[in-house]
Amino acid sequence: MQTSHSEYLKLKTVYLKSVRNAFVSGEHLAKQWQELNYLSKPKFDESIREYEIFETLLLKNNVEVKHFPEDSNTKIDSIYCRDASIATDYGMILCNMGKEGRKLEPGAHKKFFKATNIPILGAIEAPGTIEGGDVAWLDLNTLAVGHSYRTNLHGIEQLKAILRPHGIEVIVAALPHFHGPSDVFHLMSILSLVDKDLAVVYSPLMPIAFRNELLKRGFGLIEVPEHEFDSLGSNVLAIAPRTCIMIKGNPVTEARLLKSGCQVMTYQGNEISIKGGGGPTCLTRPLKRTL
Repeated sequence: MQTSHSEYLKLKTVYLKSVRNAFVSGEHLAKQWQELNYLSKPKFDESIREYEIFETLLLKNNVEVKHFPEDSNTKIDSIYCRDASIATDYGMILCNMGKEGRKLEPGAHKKFFKATNIPILGAIEAPGTIEGGDVAWLDLNTLAVGHSYRTNLHGIEQLKAILRPHGIEVIVAALPHFHGPSDVFHLMSILSLVDKDLAVVYSPLMPIAFRNELLKRGFGLIEVPEHEFDSLGSNVLAIAPRTCIMIKGNPVTEARLLKSGCQVMTYQGNEISIKGGGGPTCLTRPLKRTL
């Protein structure tokens, strides 16, 4: 059996938006990186090399990889394809992006899902906003949603209404201001589930009530140190229980994962992750995992 309601079960099928389909070219990057608040312009050729290594890690672990196509309506941020849609066992939910430069990405996902006969359960509509990086499954029947500058209360109420008939509980985590509206700061910037009872967290920015909820549910917490937060140490992709992919350069977090019995694979993500603020979870739109 398979499900979409997990962040840590064995990853069966995932969608990616490759560097070639998202960044397109060095000229394309030069026109967009500043308006989208990247730290600096990604180097196109190096981005391709980094991405090939990242994708190879998935393929070597028997993950079925499918690709979103190039779309002239979307910008370079579309490489972070988790954000434009939410996968459920009842169909996809199309997001409505809180970042203005990403507003057309859900429409591109909708076109692709319809063309490939993937059912669509619903869509978030203005004034509601939700981005997929603010959404994480805690278990098969519980979805955590970050209330952030990218995901507002209107969007959360719409999401609850879409999922309520299916018996899904939605837990809201009220995220802090941090660096403000222009920064990329999602729930999954501070939370990555790597097993049914283990999560990687950055507690200094985690809402107390939500952190206590994780503890109440029996989660052990792997704490990311302050100096590894900016290098996306708390953004970890589980491709199976306690089998993870993370960005190189976070040795303390990696050591804590290993000590907790995790297998860890790393990729160099300076161009495709650090500069745009999107780690391995952001680079993927998981569709199905094996129960």
